[in-house]
Amino acid sequence: MKVGIIGCGGMGTTHYLSLKALSSQMDIEVAALADCRKEYLDKASSYFPDAKTYAYGMELIEKETLDILHICLPTYMHAAHVLAAMEKGMHVLVEKPVCLTLEEGKKILDAQERTGRKAMAGQVVRLFEEYRYLKQAYDKQIYGPLKSMVMQRLSGDVRWGFEDWFHDEKKSGSVVLDLHIHDLDFLRYMLGEPDSFDVRATAFESGMINQIITTYQFGDVFVTAEGLWDVSPSLPFRAGFRACFEEAVVVYDGANSPSLTVYKKDGTVERPKLTREFEADDDTAGINISNLGPYYTEIKYFLQCVMDGKPIEVSPLAEGVKSVELALKEWEAAKNYVKGKRFF
Repeated sequence: MKVGIIGCGGMGTTHYLSLKALSSQMDIEVAALADCRKEYLDKASSYFPDAKTYAYGMELIEKETLDILHICLPTYMHAAHVLAAMEKGMHVLVEKPVCLTLEEGKKILDAQERTGRKAMAGQVVRLFEEYRYLKQAYDKQIYGPLKSMVMQRLSGDVRWGFEDWFHDEKKSGSVVLDLHIHDLDFLRYMLGEPDSFDVRATAFESGMINQIITTYQFGDVFVTAEGLWDVSPSLPFRAGFRACFEEAVVVYDGANSPSLTVYKKDGTVERPKLTREFEADDDTAGINISNLGPYYTEIKYFLQCVMDGKPIEVSPLAEGVKSVELALKEWEAAKNYVKGKRFF
């Protein structure tokens, strides 16, 4: 099975390192790579010396016949490359967010239906062991019903993007669609669509939203989720949650090891042993990601679904589009809040 990767920078590095590890156990060949930055393309090529290389993704799509394409480009390029790849007959794994507008979302879903290609949204938090543990605890009511939850996803100012695309909200969708979307997507995955939500926000001096705090109501459960791009680039990345069940509180702090702790009502404390499919840390991507494990699991799942002809159930393209739809509503509410137009 021939695989291509478009975008060999931060997220692309995470993808191709995972594919390199998977290539020793699955019948896959990374046959084509594309990146307009020679240094990144050369680095990726060092892992796959037989792969054909291209400066631009559209050229790769036009000239190559591939089974699968990984799209790891800046967000504003996602939809066009997803469309082109599916029209060419390729199955697609596209990084989050899968698009930036409702119009783009409709186009890529229409293309998927028309072409019959499989497509998965790179909402990798659904594959993190800590979040899978949380979902299982909720689904099986291991600690009784969930009462409330607080989620955080915090980062320093994102200054590593190609041509500083993160700071152009028309290209990144601000912190809301780039970072906060991880948590709102997981909430949708675990709890369904919210009955209502309320937003507070701050903005950079440019006016672009850099912090959002959203409180959701899911039936009797309320959740607060914060996404932040700090004004300083030095703030360490940190993600976590505190889920309050009737019989215990489950706490995840990605900065700690072990990262998951359960504080039970009877006063006992447990640290669940998580079984990770793949253990590897690599900080060469130059971004706030070093743990390759969840990406390995995500990519392996997608490859297996394509090979076995099974539907994508964990994070299908349609789910990625629905999370963008909710993120767009929150983003609009955040901008209105910053402008002083507060809606309750």
